[in-house]
Amino acid sequence: MTKIKIVTDSNSGITQSEAKKLGIFVIPMPFLIDGEEYFEDINLTQEQFYEHLRGDAVVSTSQPSVASVTDLWNELLQEDCEIIHIPMSSGLSETCHTAQNLAKEYGGKVHVVDNQRISVTQKQSVFDAMKLAALGKSADEIVQYLLATKLDSSIYIALDTLKYLKKGGRLTPAAALVGSILRIKPVLQIQGDKLDAFRKVHSLKQAKQEMIAAIQHDLSARFAQFRKDGEMSLSVAYTDNRTEADIFRKELEEALPDVPVLYADPLSLSVSCHIGPGALACTATRVLKTV
Repeated sequence: MTKIKIVTDSNSGITQSEAKKLGIFVIPMPFLIDGEEYFEDINLTQEQFYEHLRGDAVVSTSQPSVASVTDLWNELLQEDCEIIHIPMSSGLSETCHTAQNLAKEYGGKVHVVDNQRISVTQKQSVFDAMKLAALGKSADEIVQYLLATKLDSSIYIALDTLKYLKKGGRLTPAAALVGSILRIKPVLQIQGDKLDAFRKVHSLKQAKQEMIAAIQHDLSARFAQFRKDGEMSLSVAYTDNRTEADIFRKELEEALPDVPVLYADPLSLSVSCHIGPGALACTATRVLKTV
């Protein structure tokens, strides 16, 4: 049986230390901060990142270099194995397309899976792939499962400020000004590969109510059968506000006691640079159920 090795990127929220314990491999996402290159969870911590962000540093993200990807693949393939590579969604970054093109040179040994996820939903894909590999499934079978379930998740994100959407060019200055004057706190959603507006509210309390209601609707509608079968989980993610995330986790548990809340994790810095500190998110994600 050919051994399976699993690779992802730091958009998944899996740290380098966690990856080592899990026996998987995480490619760090690079950043430019005032023109200097940093790598998430290598020479840039969450705390350092938010210090730069609050100091109005010029922050931008980029793709991992070709060498950082192929060097890792080449090292892993020195053993008789196949690689399942799970990058962030192609709808949110070109990282996936780049990896898919690189994989064409590896004779079917590297499988780049675009299952259109990011953050804790991408993390769940990694865990599902690990379970399937442990069950002795082939690389093709793992890929098929990840693609078949790629849309079985929802993400809702409440922003504390419009400042960083404006800085990243995702919001016009006029819209940001109006939003600030009216104290609008947008709630965004990710369904598959698109980041879209969902609701406009005026307080964190309202934002949390809207997100919980949205998750309840998803679980009662398109995820109803998965919920009945015990295949759904919830999670909380946040940017630089762990205390509020813990409170929100308890609120989710009270609102949906039959669905486990698995994580309360910081959002990857690649996401955080576009939405800023103080953001709060919740997800509903299908998980692989094994007997």
